[in-house]
Amino acid sequence: MKRIFFLLIMVTTPLVMLAQDFDSPSEIRRETNLELAGDYLQHLPALTSLVVIIAEKDKKGFWQFTKSYGTTLGLTYILKYAIDKPRPDGRTDGKAFPSGHTSVAFSGASFLQRRYGWGYGIPAYAVAGFVAYSRIEGINDRHDGWDILGGIVVGIGSTYLFTTPYQREHFELTFNSGEGNYMLGFKYKF
Repeated sequence: MKRIFFLLIMVTTPLVMLAQDFDSPSEIRRETNLELAGDYLQHLPALTSLVVIIAEKDKKGFWQFTKSYGTTLGLTYILKYAIDKPRPDGRTDGKAFPSGHTSVAFSGASFLQRRYGWGYGIPAYAVAGFVAYSRIEGINDRHDGWDILGGIVVGIGSTYLFTTPYQREHFELTFNSGEGNYMLGFKYKF
């Protein structure tokens, strides 16, 4: 009896393990929707950056955004082809490191935060974080944690190379008086 039970366990264990590799239809639907949302949302921080740049009439910010975003794209693809890391799902197309979706999302988010402050940055970073999550948990498991971290470093690093905080008022004139003394002050921010 013990031998039959042991043999039954030995035979059924690989079948149970194989059955665990297949996702249910609802899991496949969830992962597909998650990955598709990440595909579209990766562009939201960059598009928001452009809208804010236009609304503020920030010419200097436009050029800073152009340089940082261009550097992000260029560096991402140079690293993808130079490193040629295989994807976690077993595909042989390589080009997994760094995650392009993540680098683009974090480039736009970090531009908003660096140029216009945390009021814009926090929601933008939340979107970028969701995009990073969608790359790991999507239907095809296209990236691992190192790919995501590489994308974050490329996106934020490129932005911090070229972007300065936005200063709405470049000069300030002050006047102060008291006890017969008068003081006129002028401060200019570069």
